[in-house]
Amino acid sequence: MIDFNPFHPLGYGKCGVAVIRISGPEALIALQRMTKISTLKPRKAILQKIHDPKTKEFLDKGLCLWFPEPNSFTGEDSVEFHVHGGPAVITSILDALSKLHFQPALPGEFTKRAFLNGKVDLTEAEGIGDLIDAETEKQRKQAFNQAGGSLRRLYDSWRTILLNSLASLEAYIDFSEEHGLGSHVLEDTKITLHKLCGKLEQHLADGRKGEILRTGVRVAILGEPNVGKSSLLNLLSRRNAAIVTSTPGTTRDVIELTTNICGYPMILADTAGIRKDPENEIEVEGIRRAKECTKRADIVICIISAEKKFACSFQEFMENYKNCLEIQLDNVLIVLNKIDLLEEIERQRWKVFNVVAISCKTEEGLQQLINALTEYFQKICGDPAEESPVISRARYRNHLTHVVEYIKAYLRKTEIQNYDMAISLQDIRCAARELGKITGSINNEEVLDIIFKNFCIGK
Repeated sequence: MIDFNPFHPLGYGKCGVAVIRISGPEALIALQRMTKISTLKPRKAILQKIHDPKTKEFLDKGLCLWFPEPNSFTGEDSVEFHVHGGPAVITSILDALSKLHFQPALPGEFTKRAFLNGKVDLTEAEGIGDLIDAETEKQRKQAFNQAGGSLRRLYDSWRTILLNSLASLEAYIDFSEEHGLGSHVLEDTKITLHKLCGKLEQHLADGRKGEILRTGVRVAILGEPNVGKSSLLNLLSRRNAAIVTSTPGTTRDVIELTTNICGYPMILADTAGIRKDPENEIEVEGIRRAKECTKRADIVICIISAEKKFACSFQEFMENYKNCLEIQLDNVLIVLNKIDLLEEIERQRWKVFNVVAISCKTEEGLQQLINALTEYFQKICGDPAEESPVISRARYRNHLTHVVEYIKAYLRKTEIQNYDMAISLQDIRCAARELGKITGSINNEEVLDIIFKNFCIGK
């Protein structure tokens, strides 16, 4: 099995160095057939000429490394060629390896072999995938912790509690009369499972922090026509992603882009201007899509123009927004745009309402806006920590929910007089099996294929 990674997300193009990896029992033979190496120390790079194994033609000169099993990423004998990254060099070496009957690795096959050989569990494997896909510092930190085993250690400890409880109860059923195992076993197990259930529920009640951080915080920009929504999108993304004109209603559809705010990934959406009396069917549809966008958003930026003269109080204005858009004001950030048009005395009036005042034209107040957004992101996503790992995928959440249901089912049965203990233990077995599905202790080939096929080639 071979793969190559010339430091390019798609594996194409020119680069300084390309890494071609080989994994399998014949890996060392390939190295010996293509170089003049007779003996090689493990994990020590050596500069060698690389030749075609059949024609003996000189192909390139590069670093060669050998990682003997089980001390390699895959757990198998592995070899690496670090060669020049030109397409012709890479192609010639891959062709040479094909003459030795090596096959290109499928996407994710190296990590899958690492899992099958016990080098990583499923949470660590998926953490590696997230680490490859990470675009911001907070995503990298969360993925790095998971790839390092933070979730595996937590879930394995919980599964151990379930298995120990199961063993104690089975011993009580089988040997209580012979060895005098007291009823305290039943009560101790109930207490243990109650505590575990509380930890699981607390773990699940995280507000989907890890999942949101992994996929990105969805932020929708709302406001009336011509208040500066598109200008704000361009300002935060640092590029002209949306058309900006003085004509109201320029934006008719939802425009989305991803950007980085203080290490947090933000999926920012510019929406059509909302007003009570839309002029045509296109504007009506744009407003409908804007409202739909707010329902999916984690944060809503409500932008107001400093030119606006309110006929009602600010609180009434926001209540109208809330009723019109069906949004929670707790997750709404109010931004006053065009403050460059205001006198200082008028600016002071707006500070009473805890509004972030900016000018998209002059960029005044931009840092204050970024600080305010960062505070919201910290509340929604938290700050990844190895000692307090959070759920990063819906798959984990689904299995953990089932674990809680099975434990509660067992505890309910213990409240019934003369309940069948042997049958009730099946709930604990199922709970342990659900935890095992997260880490891969109990695997399903179809599930594995789904997980690993989404990896990039070369990992």
